[in-house]
Amino acid sequence: MIKNIQLSTTAMLGGLTLFMGCAGQSAEEQTHFQIVENAAEKRVDITVDGEPFTSYIYPQELMKPVLYPLRTTKGTLVTRGWPLDPRPGERIDHPHHVGMWFNYGDVNGLDFWNNSTAIPEEKKDGYGTIKHVSVDEIHAEDDKATLSVSMDWQGPDGTSLLSEKTTYVFSQEGDQRAIALNTTLTALDQDVSFRDNKEGLIGIRVARELEHPSDTPEKFTDANGIATEVAQLNNEGVNGKYISSEGLQGDSVWGKRAKWVNLTGQIGEEPISLVILDHTANTGYPTYWHARGYGLFAANPLGQKEFSEGKETLDFKLGAGESVTFKYKVLINSGNLLSDQEVNTAFDTFASSTN
Repeated sequence: MIKNIQLSTTAMLGGLTLFMGCAGQSAEEQTHFQIVENAAEKRVDITVDGEPFTSYIYPQELMKPVLYPLRTTKGTLVTRGWPLDPRPGERIDHPHHVGMWFNYGDVNGLDFWNNSTAIPEEKKDGYGTIKHVSVDEIHAEDDKATLSVSMDWQGPDGTSLLSEKTTYVFSQEGDQRAIALNTTLTALDQDVSFRDNKEGLIGIRVARELEHPSDTPEKFTDANGIATEVAQLNNEGVNGKYISSEGLQGDSVWGKRAKWVNLTGQIGEEPISLVILDHTANTGYPTYWHARGYGLFAANPLGQKEFSEGKETLDFKLGAGESVTFKYKVLINSGNLLSDQEVNTAFDTFASSTN
């Protein structure tokens, strides 16, 4: 079991807060956004007016850095708590689904997506780990905060296959929060193959309330043949629904291409839209969606053979020294469900951006 990681406001403000906005800024002119780096606890915390937004965390037992948890402007958690901070009524499946992450299920034959402490030691040679290397930039302003980090994608013997440079831009306007993600992967000393695989690429494991109501228990098997049971639970308060840019809804979104997907629902009395926007510059655009009713919300442009039932094949590759960049934006909207027109406007703005 992964140890509990406390994420209270007090803990989030307990590290070193860095203000790096306008030159000459005084303590009385602190920005709305703040970033707190706490290397000893392997975390960087992002707050707005002292209220938690999310944290970049990289404890060793996660096998990858993640953003966890994600909150609305009202402080409502839109990501699942388990296994780090369990909440009543949650599913306890897929321990590798934590917060928001970026990785893939087949990199030179290694599964980075499914790796967790639940993998038996005798099977670990088939899995890869993403290691945090450094915090490269922290910059806080009134309207946004920027975090740039470096990571290494490593095989079970510790050999690094890929270098990752990711920049997150956190912003808030009214009752909408946003996270823009810009990730560049560079192959190091050898060619790197991303064989078509359904497990990828950017993922979020959502709160129980944002799942689809569950009618039956299900079993899902990863590329290494390890099965995970997803039990049927009490559906009280569970009301999530996927809506894609192509007009598909619910479970029909899975395995289809779309430029965005809007997960709508209500937690308590709070209507919420959780949106992932693809970018036109991404390999495989428009992406396929690995979006499951049990709470996995993921965009995967690299698993084309899996999703098209063999009609398309990508098998994306990087030669040694070559790089590829992926861009996504996540919207967390509170107070109303975003319309297709509103999401299309947000998509057009993001697609036209060059950063």
